[in-house]
Amino acid sequence: MTHFSTALTLCAALAAFAPAAVFAQTATPETETAAEPEATPSVEDQLSLGEEADPASEIGQPYTRETVGAWEMRCIKQEEGEEPCQMYQLLDDGEGSPVAEVTLFRLPDGGKAVAGATVIVPLETALPAQFTVQVDGDKARRYPYAFCNPIGCYVRLGLTAADVAAFKRGKEAKMTIVPALAPDQKVELTLSLEGFTASYDKVSVIAQ
Repeated sequence: MTHFSTALTLCAALAAFAPAAVFAQTATPETETAAEPEATPSVEDQLSLGEEADPASEIGQPYTRETVGAWEMRCIKQEEGEEPCQMYQLLDDGEGSPVAEVTLFRLPDGGKAVAGATVIVPLETALPAQFTVQVDGDKARRYPYAFCNPIGCYVRLGLTAADVAAFKRGKEAKMTIVPALAPDQKVELTLSLEGFTASYDKVSVIAQ
């Protein structure tokens, strides 16, 4: 730094403090006033009352767009463009305790399966017994379990056009699992098909 720039810096600093220095020299006891102490914030002032969190407004977050019959339309919020949506239904044991979740989506044309479904059941399920589905009084179909994780055990169903047609005209589907601790017993869950057709027409095509 040159002597000239150093001198400028020093002058600027002195000019900044000059009014305070002059005031300190000329002030009299009568004109001096004591500085008021800053008010201490109250506990209430330091607390946040929060704000409403709306998942439907958060990009990338799932939310229920609408309910059609017994089905929820679960969608993923997008910044722009069409939102991917799937059909969702929570199954209980008949007494209000949740047991399984069913998510259904459509598949691109050209394959044997026109739609797919994922079913999550409790961990303590007998996997060798497999998973069965029966629409109304039709013949039951059996599906293997794909895998398990800390959430539960997963069944991945491929639904043909005939399967979807049966769901559309049916009233309910019986889904049966076998408890691992009681392999001689069966747990029958009821999947309501109310609103299936209207929901299926709105669901997204998801490439697997």
